[in-house]
Amino acid sequence: MTTAPQRLLDTPENDELNDMRSSGAARRALDYYLKEDMSASAPDGAFFTIKPGLSQEEALVHASDLLRSAAATAYESASSHQGNQRDLAFSVVYLIDMAKAMVERSLQSPGATQAST
Repeated sequence: MTTAPQRLLDTPENDELNDMRSSGAARRALDYYLKEDMSASAPDGAFFTIKPGLSQEEALVHASDLLRSAAATAYESASSHQGNQRDLAFSVVYLIDMAKAMVERSLQSPGATQAST
């Protein structure tokens, strides 16, 4: 003989709880607190990592590209300002250009570096 389960008195059939089950926010909260790999942060707190096995030359080429982008951004910022803000932005352009020159120099072959000195 089986009996039908009795419904609890204070439990409505369709309430907020049922709506929350399909909520994206509730799902993300549960993932954050219950799934280890989702809630574990990077051990060193880095925002990005460098591809393992990246050669020194590839890293310097990428750094040169990043500096070129930074210089373009600083130059555009300088163009839209006046006075001290403009001078400050152009000083950033100058610093970026110096760093870029150093990166590009390190990309040159050792023979070309010695010949130019």
